[in-house]
Amino acid sequence: QAQLVESGGGLVQPGGSLRLSCAASGFAFSRYTMSWYRQAPGKERELVAAITSAGDIINYVDSVKGRFTISRDNAKNTVDLQMNSLKPEDTGVYYCNAKFMRTSYWGQGTQVTVSS
Repeated sequence: QAQLVESGGGLVQPGGSLRLSCAASGFAFSRYTMSWYRQAPGKERELVAAITSAGDIINYVDSVKGRFTISRDNAKNTVDLQMNSLKPEDTGVYYCNAKFMRTSYWGQGTQVTVSS
């Protein structure tokens, strides 16, 4: 059974950093494009960052470029999101997603709150 488990969320002050991790199991992780999405209160879920199966193509939403870094370890079946210079508008529930052709898996989400 496919499973994605996020961790690393929490409360941080503006300008601070957090590192989110997503541990995958139950599917062929190395074949999947991995992404982080977020959903702020009252807003739609948006794609934050994505990394292809081999890690050779990485994309970010414009609002996080230069501040967030996505990485993956296919040996450990993990994907991380390093978030620096956090802003209040980064607040939301962050979800890990795995996608390969028509198959998509989601984690349960981890809350990130940026506030003073």
